[in-house]
Amino acid sequence: MRGLIEISNHCKRQCKYCGISALNNNVHRYRLTLEDILECCEKGYKLGFRTFVIQGGEDSYFTDSILTNIILKIKRKYPDVAITISLGERDFLSYEKLLVAGADRYLLRHETINKKLYNDIHINSNFENRIKSLWNLKRIGYQIGAGFMVGIPNQTKSDLAKELLFLKELDPEMVGIGPFIPHKDTLYRDEPSGTLEDTITMVALTRLFLPNALIPSTTALASIAENGRELGLKSGANVVMPNLSPVEIRDDYSLYDGKISSGYEAAECRSSLENKICQAGYMVDMSRGDNIKWKKN
Repeated sequence: MRGLIEISNHCKRQCKYCGISALNNNVHRYRLTLEDILECCEKGYKLGFRTFVIQGGEDSYFTDSILTNIILKIKRKYPDVAITISLGERDFLSYEKLLVAGADRYLLRHETINKKLYNDIHINSNFENRIKSLWNLKRIGYQIGAGFMVGIPNQTKSDLAKELLFLKELDPEMVGIGPFIPHKDTLYRDEPSGTLEDTITMVALTRLFLPNALIPSTTALASIAENGRELGLKSGANVVMPNLSPVEIRDDYSLYDGKISSGYEAAECRSSLENKICQAGYMVDMSRGDNIKWKKN
């Protein structure tokens, strides 16, 4: 289990599928303060979480200085936790500074390895830089996470097969896979969602290609099907990330329509989620949950 803290829904990117895109003028924007973030960590630590995932849009407010201060404060108070950062593309030096400050992992979903498709769904994002950033993170020494959407408009089965080949080459420690789900305030509002079957098939194939990977059963899976999380776990996923963000802002971090942020998705319901996971035939591990290969390094 990881505790998810969504620190900002400001974003400079103009992704056609994303509800917090800079193109969306209808979203209520927010940023968490250092104090807010530390309160989330305190709550999460008491609940037993030993990994905090600091996630947000590509928000220029969070400079290297501000982020390193946040990381240092968390690590000084909770030296036994792992910190995962998921804040989009930054330059090589920025990634280095965050690692030196104490960040352990970095999640950067590439969304699709098809360059043309990537350029179709992103307005002001560069495909080459996205992929370069993943290799930079690996070179610097992070446990890295890549990932892709299933069911993007105009995506083919051949595209999905190429995702597996790219992941095998990159060999990331983590892989995030979720269905495309439209958002009412985006350019893709009328496009059909990716399917549950295709998504859990890609989870299963990724598990076969990367036996040691940490693969979340995502909130998006749980959002398109009542038993989506359990089916994700049974298909090869082995991570869940309940939400530790302040309750009052959870609905504002709306990447797609129908995103659930209460019930089993809420960190406060950890025991209920744990029971649900146990009923699916699995045991919950509340440790840092490092990649097995990483422990050997």
